[in-house]
Amino acid sequence: MDFRRVTFDLPHGTFHALEAGDPDGQPTLFLHGFPDHPSTATAFLGELVRQGRRVLAPWLRGYAPSPTAGPFDFASLTGDVIALIDSWSPGRPVDVIGHDWGALITYDATVSAPDRIARAVTLAIPHPLTFMGRSRPAQLLRSWYMGFFQLPGSGLVAGARDLALIDRLWNQWSPGLSLDPPLRAELHDHLRASLPAPLKYYRAMLRPGMVAAARRLSRPITVPVLYLHGADDGCILPPTADDGHRFAAPQEHQVIPGLGHFLHLEAPVEVARLIAAWAGPVEPITAGGPPR
Repeated sequence: MDFRRVTFDLPHGTFHALEAGDPDGQPTLFLHGFPDHPSTATAFLGELVRQGRRVLAPWLRGYAPSPTAGPFDFASLTGDVIALIDSWSPGRPVDVIGHDWGALITYDATVSAPDRIARAVTLAIPHPLTFMGRSRPAQLLRSWYMGFFQLPGSGLVAGARDLALIDRLWNQWSPGLSLDPPLRAELHDHLRASLPAPLKYYRAMLRPGMVAAARRLSRPITVPVLYLHGADDGCILPPTADDGHRFAAPQEHQVIPGLGHFLHLEAPVEVARLIAAWAGPVEPITAGGPPR
């Protein structure tokens, strides 16, 4: 699968992305999480392209070669994504697939710009208010890194010994996943050029902007949402509470046996197939026809 490197001049700077697929296919935006970037997901993105989708996967704010300067509050991160949608697909609503922090941004985008999003798929993260309401000791133990990243020297620790801490998180969160050495080396290069910016997402969680984000996210989501979670996720426990009241459109969630936190990298064909089964056939734009 051939991916093109493209750039977009947005209000916060020049954002870089991978793009592939039929220009007339359903525009589908993929948002990566932490500590990740688009290139690790090319097998999964290729499956989406084979479904007839036109796919764009940007490096999010804080991840080189996109701008690494903040702020990193929800409104700023979501604003980047909405500006990107307006630039990339101005006449047609997009499907958005988000993993980890990309999933959190996806939830916020559905309440901030529902007219720009046709459907949303979130991977590994429940609704943000559902997640923040958790107090289970097992989840608090798994979330230790969120507290650690508040410390001023955490960026130096994350980058030390060839990003040993980052590799540790990957191994704990998806025990069955092993990145090919070239992919791992490329990821390390991008993270070295980015740190400590990706950690600042977590620091922004404790600042006043989160109050405004919580108010936005308290509004019911009016975009259809599919939420997929790996049963063996070593980072985020699968949900147990019923949060259906947070959705005013059809919402479905599935817990997939045998997969961890980076489920779309562990089983790209299976995860893409589940998305296709939920979303239905992807129809191209007809010549002269109205945008969907």
